[in-house]
Amino acid sequence: MMNPLREAIKDKKRIVVKIGSSSLQHAETGDMDYIRLEKLVRELCDIQNQGKEVVLVSSGAIAAGKKAANITDFSGMSPEEVVAVKQACAAIGQARLMMTYQKLFSEYNHTAAQVLMTKNTIVDDVSRFNAHNTFTQLLHMGAIPIVNENDTVATDEIVIGDNDTLSAIVAALIDADLLILLSDIDGLFTDDPRKNPDARFIEQVDVLTEELMGMGKATTGSNVGTGGMNTKMIAAKIATSSGIDMVIANSCDLGAIHRIVSGGNVGTLFVANKKEDFDLPGFVKNIHK
Repeated sequence: MMNPLREAIKDKKRIVVKIGSSSLQHAETGDMDYIRLEKLVRELCDIQNQGKEVVLVSSGAIAAGKKAANITDFSGMSPEEVVAVKQACAAIGQARLMMTYQKLFSEYNHTAAQVLMTKNTIVDDVSRFNAHNTFTQLLHMGAIPIVNENDTVATDEIVIGDNDTLSAIVAALIDADLLILLSDIDGLFTDDPRKNPDARFIEQVDVLTEELMGMGKATTGSNVGTGGMNTKMIAAKIATSSGIDMVIANSCDLGAIHRIVSGGNVGTLFVANKKEDFDLPGFVKNIHK
């Protein structure tokens, strides 16, 4: 029997998809995985061809820049040097990442647009208003915005910190209908399934309780990305409080994207539970405090 909440996803019109660094690279070399990138782009283009609007939140700039600059680790550097090197790597890598996306999207006759954000983009009223207008116009023009944190200029005071949270912020900012987080895990479990074989998969979350938030342990199965399950639960809080359904699914099979959008029972569905008093700028301002 079809889940009516999953069935309703078929009617979602504005969709944000987030993919992490580890999903875009070969684990052995750190080089871009062009086959996976091509599959991702093809999925997104096909969704847009259905008359839907798509926004991609993509990690990978720092990792791509490290590879291009032949930097393997930050040992021997001071904390200040590490920040400077990471920001320089982001500048190199973001250009490479966008060049690749532009080429791939153009093969399917779609236009990609770059949007870089920091915490100030949301906290500052004028910046938030301008960002909203930019997204609105890009989607109206049929472009597919590709969003990342502006790691080149971000400091501790203005950093968002991970793209799970950023994707939920973007989804709330643009009044999206659905947020899809593609990760290295199938969805939400009662415990880390990599460590506990008895961990149970949670297919649907109707209400985001404090107990469920507590399940989000700050761990990640990748040494490339910055977000673990904890950041995904924060993203779920932002999304559901803003009236947006959210799905966590495994990025191993990028075909999961169209199956989710078609109402398939894939990953963990977090059901929208809009809170009229939810203050996005206030929530973002207090991230990491």
